Amino acid sequence: MVLKVDGVSKQFGEVSVLREVSFELASGQSLAITGPSGSGKSTLLHVVGTLDRPSSGRIEIEDQDPFAFSEVELARFRNRGIGFVFQEPHLLPQYSVLENVLIPTLAFQEADGETQDRARDLIDRVGLAHRVDHRPAELSGGERQRTAVARALIHRPGLLLCDEPTGSLDGARAEEVADLLFELHHQENNILIGVTHHPEMANRFERRFELREGTCVEV
Repeated sequence: MVLKVDGVSKQFGEVSVLREVSFELASGQSLAITGPSGSGKSTLLHVVGTLDRPSSGRIEIEDQDPFAFSEVELARFRNRGIGFVFQEPHLLPQYSVLENVLIPTLAFQEADGETQDRARDLIDRVGLAHRVDHRPAELSGGERQRTAVARALIHRPGLLLCDEPTGSLDGARAEEVADLLFELHHQENNILIGVTHHPEMANRFERRFELREGTCVEV
C-alpha cells in the first residue's frame, strides 16, 4: 500500500487548522504526529482516515482518491482498508471480547467462519485468549485497549491510525500496548500513523512530524 497526502489543508470557518500538509508512506513504514494541543493532530488523522474531508489538497490510498467515492463506497473502503485505535477503546459493553473484535465485519455482513478464525487468532496474539468470552466491564484498561487493537486489525487494513492509543493508560500498561502495536505493525506490514504527545512513544516511529501552526515539520 502507498499513502500520498498532497497539499492538504483544512479550515473550520475562518480558522485554518491544517496548511499544505504533504507526505508519502508505504507499507511497513510508521509515522508519529506530535505537536501542542489544538495544533491539528487529530484533524490530520481524521482527514487521512477519510472521517473528514480536506478543504483543499488530495489524498491517495493505493492510487485511489477515496473522496471521489459515493458515501456507501467510501464507508466500505474505510471499513476494509483503514483501522482505527483511539484513546478510549469504545467497546460495546453488552458484547464479549470476540463479539467486539468482530463488529467491523457486521457492517457489510462479512462475518463467516474464516473471519471468526481471524478474530480468535488476533485475540490470541494480543494475549487475551483467556478473556475471549469476557465483557468489557470484566477487563482491565490495558485489556480493553488490546481488544480495540485486535478489532482495528480484523480486516487486515493496509493503514492503521492511532490517536493517543496509550493516553488513558498508566506507564506499564501504556508500554505494553505500545509494544503490541509495533509488534503487530511489523507482522501485518501495514502503514502505521500515530498521534502522541509522549516523546518516548514518538521516538519508536520510523518518522516523526511536528505540527506547528497547521504546517508539518519533519523532525
